[in-house]
Amino acid sequence: MPYKIPDVVAPGTLARREQPALPVPGGLVIRPWLPADAPGVYEAFQDPALQRWHARVADSVSEARGWIEEWRAAWTGERDAYWAIADAGTDVLVGRIALKLMALADGQAEVAYWTVPAARGRGIAPSAVEVLSRWAFEDVGLHRLELTHAVANEASCRVASKSGFRPEGTKRSAVLHADGWHDMHLHARIAGDRV
Repeated sequence: MPYKIPDVVAPGTLARREQPALPVPGGLVIRPWLPADAPGVYEAFQDPALQRWHARVADSVSEARGWIEEWRAAWTGERDAYWAIADAGTDVLVGRIALKLMALADGQAEVAYWTVPAARGRGIAPSAVEVLSRWAFEDVGLHRLELTHAVANEASCRVASKSGFRPEGTKRSAVLHADGWHDMHLHARIAGDRV
């Protein structure tokens, strides 16, 4: 039985083109991951603050290199898309940003990000989220982006608000972290929302 509603974004929209690099204000770039980023990823995941909000732990540079291989391969699968956030001049890694759980037919995805400790407090995450969101809406044609974070993660709540993601509610006991179950704030941004 055929669907009455056409796909919002056609299958193959991402897979048939190269993953882009996107300039970010402040001398940054969102770019595809490189194998040379593995030491930076490993170092980032040694940070206790990053570990608090993530389920994965990097035990070695080799393991981080494996993650990067997975992140690079995800592009063609069109379910997730991962980018490094780097200094445009030095190419030093300052964070990661992703579109996860993409449902192209439904025009939806979830934004996820982290920054290295030295990059925090400089507006990097909100700027990168804004640039990636604009690209997802204008170039890909997505309709809705969601952003979730633990209620206790106030820094992520600020990132969501600064990048135009409106609060929609609380998902009770939604994610298990090392210290137990966390309620999660749900924010969303719709194509056409004003930032």
